[in-house]
Order: sequence, then structure tokens, then C-alpha cells
Amino acid sequence: MSAIVIGVPLSAHSAFLAKMTTATLRLAQAAMGNVGTKVAEICAKLGITRQTLYRHVTPKEEARPDGEKPLAQGNRPAAR
Repeated sequence: MSAIVIGVPLSAHSAFLAKMTTATLRLAQAAMGNVGTKVAEICAKLGITRQTLYRHVTPKEEARPDGEKPLAQGNRPAAR
């Protein structure tokens, strides 16, 4: 039996969760630097949640401690 997250089976929900890679992090940092870009648009294009975005990147384009992990690992997805 799979867990239910907001009415969606965990297995189906997992398909929507993206890992933060170095490339995704760099794109997020660049997008956060654009004044007219909306956070919802960034998240939709990168396939990440708002929480994931802010966990890894500050509004000033800086990597947070969780954002440093993908940078240190190269292109591999961040381990949780």
C-alpha cells in the first residue's frame, strides 16, 4: 500500500518531484536574478516546488547550505 500525499498516491506524486542538480541550481540562481521573473514561473519551468527553490537559493541568487551540496557533487542529484 502506497502513502497518500494530498490525495495522490506517493508513487504518482514522486514523478513530479525533481532532484536539484547543478544545472537546475544554476538556472534557478540566474532566474532569481531577473527582476521581472515570477517565482511560480521559475518553479514550473524547472519542475521544482517553491519550497525546494527557496531551500537551495536565496532571492539574491546566492546558494544556501542545501544549494552548496549539488555544487559540490557536480551533476549528480543531491542526496537527501
